[in-house]
Amino acid sequence: MEENIYQQDPWRIFRILAEFVEGFDKMLSIGPSVSFFGSSRIETIDTPYYNLANEIAKKVAQKGFSVITGGGYGIMEAANKGAQEAHGKSCGLCINFISQEHPNAYIDHDYLLKFRHFFVRKVMFVKYTQGFVVLPGGFGTLDELFESLTLIHTHKINRFPIFLVGKSYWQGLLDWLKNTVAMQKNISLEALESIIVTDDPDEIANKIKEHYEKTKHLENF
Repeated sequence: MEENIYQQDPWRIFRILAEFVEGFDKMLSIGPSVSFFGSSRIETIDTPYYNLANEIAKKVAQKGFSVITGGGYGIMEAANKGAQEAHGKSCGLCINFISQEHPNAYIDHDYLLKFRHFFVRKVMFVKYTQGFVVLPGGFGTLDELFESLTLIHTHKINRFPIFLVGKSYWQGLLDWLKNTVAMQKNISLEALESIIVTDDPDEIANKIKEHYEKTKHLENF
């Protein structure tokens, strides 16, 4: 009889639990944080979105917040670099791919984590954050954006601000959500209230600080 391909599934739970334990253990000391998302394909240095991510991360770190990214290149590298330039904590939550990519060079050693499972990694992005900063990106960026909106909408986590950076990039998506999805009553317009579209680093840093002062006694989970 052929071996059942699912026979090892009950034991896989221990590997999943180990990822959660290691993640929580390392992240306990990170303090209030902000999660940054965006494409790893955006060329580094002297490109508008790279520089904007770098500047926002600096402003956020100067307000006392740690910076969390997916640990890759492009936008993630820019945010980690900004955090270190402002002497803030710089965290990278890396995911293991078949084609292994090295983490960017601007992640603090104590906050470099590697995950096998996307869903464990997603918990780390959300649990310790005071806000999401979402710059132009692809499927991974969109996945994190919509997951955060779903969790907020279903009251699985406390509401936090979600900043969409790059007005021209995101406007078409927002128009579709408001004029098609909401108009057909598949979502309510209130479900989009967490979204703030801005390219102003000071506005982002200040609003995250305001949010934290109002909600610092609450846990996201």
